[in-house]
Amino acid sequence: MTTGSDRIAWVDYAKGICIIMVVMMHSTLGVQEATGEPSWMGALVAFAKPFRMPDFFLISGLFLTRVIDRPWRRYLDTKVVHFAYFYALWVTIQFAFKAPGFAAEDGWAGVAQAYALSYVQPFGTLWFIYLLPIFFVVSKLTRGISPLIVWPLAAALQIADVQTGSIVIDEFCARFVYFYSGYVFADFFFRFADTVQRHPREATALLVAWAVFEAVVVFSGVSALPVVGLALGFLGALAVITSGVLLWRYGLADFVRYSGEHSIVIYLAFFLPMAATRILLVKVAPGLDTGLIALIVTAMGVVVPLILHRLVRNTALSFLFERPDWAKLKPAPVSPPAKAS
Repeated sequence: MTTGSDRIAWVDYAKGICIIMVVMMHSTLGVQEATGEPSWMGALVAFAKPFRMPDFFLISGLFLTRVIDRPWRRYLDTKVVHFAYFYALWVTIQFAFKAPGFAAEDGWAGVAQAYALSYVQPFGTLWFIYLLPIFFVVSKLTRGISPLIVWPLAAALQIADVQTGSIVIDEFCARFVYFYSGYVFADFFFRFADTVQRHPREATALLVAWAVFEAVVVFSGVSALPVVGLALGFLGALAVITSGVLLWRYGLADFVRYSGEHSIVIYLAFFLPMAATRILLVKVAPGLDTGLIALIVTAMGVVVPLILHRLVRNTALSFLFERPDWAKLKPAPVSPPAKAS
């Protein structure tokens, strides 16, 4: 199940579903806050809440076995410095756009303080790529510890619903079990995807049954209970994997696959077209259905970053989405072999 390169198609489809749901959530909640009205898109956001981020983290851990045994320097370059570069770049870009508003409330000293704090407390929509390097490092540090010890501890942290006020601590406790599961149970998830591919009709029926079950559990309020939330995260991840495999198998919605292939592009840049479209529509079309506004804002949040990415490729602005050489750790020098005396 591959695309034209060595990418696995259903993984890109699953990532595409995840990133679209993330943009949908931010767009819809922003529109509802701006208008003061609920929307039918809000129901979709609530439906996806139990599995939206768990699935994203689980998929992020699927290929960790391929790289976790690399030397630390190479590992840190691709799994820490890579994300640190994009976080620092895009948090600076976000502050450049939001600084005037912050300054009007707290003064420019407050802006500088908030910017410095963003390197301790992840800012806005960027917390996902702030947390990923931490997950990669913790997974490598615990490489020699049995999953029979690490996984129950990670699950216990999720069930505990830790609330300290620190985004890093709270989200680590809530999400690490999914990332770690993608890593240690990768074989299971790939076998599951192969089973879906071989039995598409049965998989489709189960997907429909899951959707009904998910809706009942979410809108009855049961999804917020301990243990239930953990289970829903994994069930939702399997549902997204199933959806990705079925979309690939039937050749549908290639845009979703393309979005997944470039999910980091969307994640980094969606905040600006999302905010601009929301402000514009709320002002010029105040009578427009709130759900329709949220849908349009979501579409712009997904499409515009992809267009921007195509426009800046091979230009002086390519650094927006491609890490330049100066931001990479150079390989450790290799000592020449000792000469025989």
